[in-house]
Amino acid sequence: MDKSINKYIAETGFCSRREADKYIEQGRVTINDNIASKGNRVEEGDVVEIDGEPLKKKKAPIYLALNKPKGITCTTDLKDKSNIIDYVGHKERIFPIGRLDKLSEGLIFLTNDGDIVNKILRAGNQHEKEYIVTTDQPLTPAFIQSMRNGVKILGTWTKKCFVQQEGPQKFRIILTQGMNRQIRRMCETLGFNVTSLKRVRIMNMTLKDLPPGKWRYFTKDEIAAIQTLVAKSSKTDKSGGEGMDE
Repeated sequence: MDKSINKYIAETGFCSRREADKYIEQGRVTINDNIASKGNRVEEGDVVEIDGEPLKKKKAPIYLALNKPKGITCTTDLKDKSNIIDYVGHKERIFPIGRLDKLSEGLIFLTNDGDIVNKILRAGNQHEKEYIVTTDQPLTPAFIQSMRNGVKILGTWTKKCFVQQEGPQKFRIILTQGMNRQIRRMCETLGFNVTSLKRVRIMNMTLKDLPPGKWRYFTKDEIAAIQTLVAKSSKTDKSGGEGMDE
């Protein structure tokens, strides 16, 4: 065994690689009682600790889907009273894959598998997320066309994407990138405000038979399908930006 420290931590299911990097930066990770730094490798027999507690070997992977209601925050910070971890109340340590804004609702995954988090989040891997969005005013052909072709937000242009009008003030959008609050920012740039936003699909998974506020485990077939979809996923994002914000 010879693994980078952040990959080793992620594979134990303690947290994602990105979160592991934060623990390392904060000096909270040790290898054989020596404070770890990014780029360190873990060899067979090494003892890795976080905050002085040895990391336990990886438990069986957990994958669950939640139909997140409005008002729940996609954070693992238990000081936030609306945090998603307390809301789900799972007995094992899990964390969300990506995020949905507090006022947004719909499908989000939670897991203890830090490695799959990395693969799903990478925007360069083209994993689709589908949303139903309602705005504060009637949609126009120009709005739909602009949303399809790209809108300049956060100093860059969004990628071309599928957009279809579903009602006077409602549209469906499918993204393969996930810039911070992307849909809301796109709409605001065009002079529209989002009044409701629901994610209805991530890759092969939908909200079918999952009532608002409820969660369920992935089926074996769903796990196999996800594993197949991410099998060719790059772990290095060359497109810029995480892929599971809205």
